Amino acid sequence: MPLVKASQVELGEARANELVRKALNDLYRGYGKAFWDSRDEQHLGNAMTSAFASYARHDALDHAVQKQSPDACDINVTTCRYTEFFKQLGEPDLGFLLVCSADFALADGFGSDIALKCAQTIMQGASHCEFRYRRRPRGD
Repeated sequence: MPLVKASQVELGEARANELVRKALNDLYRGYGKAFWDSRDEQHLGNAMTSAFASYARHDALDHAVQKQSPDACDINVTTCRYTEFFKQLGEPDLGFLLVCSADFALADGFGSDIALKCAQTIMQGASHCEFRYRRRPRGD
């Protein structure tokens, strides 16, 4: 965090955040690809519930599966210890940059046929995070 904060002062917040996102996106996209490739699972709902079971280890997240099918998975996160940590530090914006933004890069690593929408997050003040994964129809 001190490096990000110093970069924001030196380069401006927008440019520093762009560099952080690029560096982390490449890393997390690779994690997403490794996760997806390690599974012999084409059922999107099963794959994502498995992923969230991993993300939620050590009580990091409380979540509930809203919908699970071969081509879709809706998960709501109702408690996020990452948010609690960054709020205690007084840095929820950095929490979103360093933690929440990674979710989209992870999903990119699952392949071009998987899309993630997250309309709201606890880190940004919502009551829960809404993760909506969809398999894109072929040709889109």
